[in-house]
Amino acid sequence: MREDPDPRADLEYGSIPRLVRTAAQRHGPREAVVEGRTRLSYAELGERVERAAAACIASGVAPGDRVAVWAPNTLDWIVSALGAVTAGAVLVPVNTRFKGAETAYVLRRTRAKLLFVTGTFLGTSYVASLRRAARDGTGGGPLPGLPHLERVVVLADDAPADFTTWTDFLAAGAAVPAATVATRADGIRPDAPSDIVFTSGTTGHPKGAVITHAQTLRAYAVWSDLAGLREGDRYLIVNPFFHTFGYKAGIIACLLRGATMVPQPVFSMETALAKIAAEQISVLPGPPTLHQQILDHPARALHDLSALRLVVTGAAVVPLELVERLRSELKISTVLTAYGLSESSGLVAMCRRGDPPDVIAATSGRAIPGTEVRVVDGAGRPAAPGDPGEVLVRGYTVMSGYFEDPAGTARAVTPEGWLRTGDVGILDADGNLRITDRIKDMFIVGGFNAYPAEIEQLLGRHPDIAEIAVIGIPDPRLGEVGKAYAVRRPGSSLTADDLIAWSRREMANYKVPRDVEFVTELPRNASGKVVKRRLREGGGAAAVTGAG
Repeated sequence: MREDPDPRADLEYGSIPRLVRTAAQRHGPREAVVEGRTRLSYAELGERVERAAAACIASGVAPGDRVAVWAPNTLDWIVSALGAVTAGAVLVPVNTRFKGAETAYVLRRTRAKLLFVTGTFLGTSYVASLRRAARDGTGGGPLPGLPHLERVVVLADDAPADFTTWTDFLAAGAAVPAATVATRADGIRPDAPSDIVFTSGTTGHPKGAVITHAQTLRAYAVWSDLAGLREGDRYLIVNPFFHTFGYKAGIIACLLRGATMVPQPVFSMETALAKIAAEQISVLPGPPTLHQQILDHPARALHDLSALRLVVTGAAVVPLELVERLRSELKISTVLTAYGLSESSGLVAMCRRGDPPDVIAATSGRAIPGTEVRVVDGAGRPAAPGDPGEVLVRGYTVMSGYFEDPAGTARAVTPEGWLRTGDVGILDADGNLRITDRIKDMFIVGGFNAYPAEIEQLLGRHPDIAEIAVIGIPDPRLGEVGKAYAVRRPGSSLTADDLIAWSRREMANYKVPRDVEFVTELPRNASGKVVKRRLREGGGAAAVTGAG
């Protein structure tokens, strides 16, 4: 097995648009995307992406403009996103679990010029949600509160009068010559930004990690090589496209190898089992809970899962029993774990094929080729093997910076190029990394990173909340969930149920605290900072006034 692809993908293709074009030529008749009854070849996918790029150009998208996509895993997401990038835009994927206010923040922060948005998804009108959040302002576009947003394209057959349907948007690009699209695509430099992935920091304000075309291409050629992804694989993509695991380890990796993408917009184990059998799925990355549910599903034996051969997981503790059951019961030949974060192109360390089960279960493997990982103590000195410390990473995967935030970038990346991950980990003598804690108090809810500072900021908007602190607590189904310690304003009769119901309207579901405990005051240290360790120990809050 090669430790590094040869030739390197960033040198071979140079940019994502040229990867799409080459994939269309190299794998022309092979199935690229399967969505319901729609079966698109690589040649057809290439044509659709060029049509979308032409429409972006016709709508005024210039190189470097930010274009956002707020939609679930669908063929339209793939085409609109790759079309925008082919037109020279910088892609801004938006979390489908976000509410209108959270999405408006991302659009405002990036000054996005164009937005592709789903219509109604899971019973929610994303258009109406965004309209409510951005109705106040002086902008002249479709949403007054977002003055830089010139056009909103609804990925559906109908749209409000001031928005554009997907069909009408594509039709407007018919007047743009193919040569114009090719020229625009060929003008994209490898070191140009390809996307901005938002990740929350300790301040509570989401930050956008800027990643280039070359970084993306090289990192996911390495990922594909280490995982053993190959031409002809059939890949069920359940990881959301707004996340690096879905977009880059999914779409980009498939384009690099000529694998077939089978996107799943809503996770349902019954649907997943049916698709694995019907489409002869061979590749199924996802969080450990996904694979555990497959193993434990009562109808598992009714489905033919024999084509499955590759599983890549991470984002949570992986039980050794899970690795062994995947190999013994489902006969999956390759089960790997990996670790990454948005600021490092989504990839830091990864196990290798042939690693023993205990290494795969207990660690995230070793630094990927071309990068370095170290663990340091509080003084910045390298920790001895087996000793915990903050995980640092250096190499080509590290972001060029947070979008228009030099101060935030300087705090995250040292002058020597080391990215401070904020995670506590241990390196063993062989260089395998085990993540043990989170410096930033982050907790993981069903595979989604939840940041207490951001949740606290959102909860603090409630008119009856005087003070708030959020921690992660164990949950048998989701791994961890949020618990809020709240101080009511005088005279308030707010209950836990009231606050949780309000939270569900104001923030993504994984951020919503599942438990609320009301206290008279929060434990603080001499400098006034909330001592969350005392909250985690269960005795830190002052006199409890009611748990709701």
